[in-house]
Amino acid sequence: MKALDTNILVRFVTKDDKAQADKVLSLFKEAEHRGEEFWIPLVVVLEMIWVLEAVYRIPREKILEVLRDLLDLPILKFESRSVIISFLNVALKSRIDLSDILIACSAKWAGCQKVITFDRRAARLELFELLG
Repeated sequence: MKALDTNILVRFVTKDDKAQADKVLSLFKEAEHRGEEFWIPLVVVLEMIWVLEAVYRIPREKILEVLRDLLDLPILKFESRSVIISFLNVALKSRIDLSDILIACSAKWAGCQKVITFDRRAARLELFELLG
């Protein structure tokens, strides 16, 4: 199995570079034909969220939709898939930054009670504890 870098997923999602997007699509089709999977590290998901928000200015709801669609692709095997599903569920009900929600869901999955933060906005989410 091979892993995918963030830029591969970003090209696939945004199609901002047609030549690269076409290469990714071909790669995915070949993998599907061969029954292969690609590993998606959790840090790639976090970076993709940040890039789509900060660089491409894609709306939050669209990012969540894209991530849900990627989870449905049988050729993509996500690290901590249950964390990502939990993240999606929390993100749909909250206006906290997506990156913070993913951090909190990951920490909760690891058995942590809370994430200690100075971020007052993040601390509105029950998974965080404000260090004041």
